[in-house]
Amino acid sequence: MSAHPPRFVAVIDVGKTNAKLALHDLAAGQDIFVATTPNTVLRDGPYPHADTERLWRFLLAALAECARAHAIDAISITTHGACVALVDDDGLVLPILDYESAAPESLRADYDRLRPPFSQTCSPRLPNGLNVGAQLYWQEQTFPQAFARARRILFYPQYWAWRLTGVAACEVTSLGCHTDLWRPVEGGVSALATQRGWDRLLAPMRSAFDVLGPLKPAWADAIGMSGRKIPVHCGIHDSNASLLPYLRATPAPVTVLSTGTWIIALAVGGATRRLDPRRDTLANVDAFARAVPSARFMGGREFDALTITGTVSPTPADIAAVLDGAVMALPSFAPGTGPYPDAAGTWTHDPAQLTLGQRTAAASLYCALMTARMLEILDAGGGTIVEGPFARNRVFLDALATLTGRPVTASTGFAGTTTGCAQLATRPGDFGRMSDGAVSTRAAAPDARIAAYARRWQERAATGA
Repeated sequence: MSAHPPRFVAVIDVGKTNAKLALHDLAAGQDIFVATTPNTVLRDGPYPHADTERLWRFLLAALAECARAHAIDAISITTHGACVALVDDDGLVLPILDYESAAPESLRADYDRLRPPFSQTCSPRLPNGLNVGAQLYWQEQTFPQAFARARRILFYPQYWAWRLTGVAACEVTSLGCHTDLWRPVEGGVSALATQRGWDRLLAPMRSAFDVLGPLKPAWADAIGMSGRKIPVHCGIHDSNASLLPYLRATPAPVTVLSTGTWIIALAVGGATRRLDPRRDTLANVDAFARAVPSARFMGGREFDALTITGTVSPTPADIAAVLDGAVMALPSFAPGTGPYPDAAGTWTHDPAQLTLGQRTAAASLYCALMTARMLEILDAGGGTIVEGPFARNRVFLDALATLTGRPVTASTGFAGTTTGCAQLATRPGDFGRMSDGAVSTRAAAPDARIAAYARRWQERAATGA
């Protein structure tokens, strides 16, 4: 292992839509190398599943390209949630199920009789494979022989860490992410995990900050770093990676919005008693094993669906046309998720008749209104910090400031997932400062027209929920 404090951390970031390898400079607070690839889903085999071998080839090639130009002091890993690998000593015993697959729904009624109450897990019942327990139950019942060969259940960040180091581990941010397998308030596995015997397959618990081991010599050779003992950290769920830089730099209460395929609100300092399983609220678990009240909807996915022909920066005229004409997208365009899970998404106007700027403005307002509803359900306090793609969306930021009546700041640095994941290579107690790359700016002043628009949207959304 390196004798000096790490500065250059290679971050493996596997999101639901894209995967990337970024080299993050902890001193400068910025990424100095980035390689990306689509995270495709394979449709062959027994069910839709992750293309892990293509991702593996991409990661090794990206690490090799990065190592040719830069020093790598450590490797850290972050991935999306709702994803587990069943492995034996040689590798996967079953493909890694895509959580959007409807396959687990075939045993939904049976599983629902087994799963623990929301009061224990703070985990709402979600569709398809979004509850890991539902995935495991369906795989166990459908492929019993393969399931019986599994020696470990590994969550997705730790699956990649295991491939890199050979060390199996389990970590609380992924285990606590609406899996039905964890008790976030008390700490400890759920009754479901023990009753099914899955707790015996969970790898030993480790901190996200822990070094699991050095990169295997064969992989060090493959990326051109023979003889180097590069430490590989345990890894973290991506929303919690986004949250991590703010936990000690910003006093509670504060809400952090992690945006991407999902918009996830993490209400630091909030109480879990207001969580509503009917509205896609839950408790996440942060890197220090503390329950964090959370709510979410598929904001990035819905935004893309609403702006299917592309996006532009809306002009003041575009925004005025949408606000004054009450052009609205009404929830929900990702059924079964978010604060209006039972509503069917619709437009008040024919979107084909809108300009691209108007569609972008309407989609941005839709996402702000959905986010504001999440924060209301959570009774979130303090200001709101937005990181990720929506931090660059001024219509979204301005609307959210009006709708919540609280300060909204936008991350002006690189993606919070990368920053937070890279900072796992520091000691937990050193996590008191924000890097220059994460300085925030205030959103623009509220617009009174948005408040009137919001009242009409809320009335229509409530009748359709």
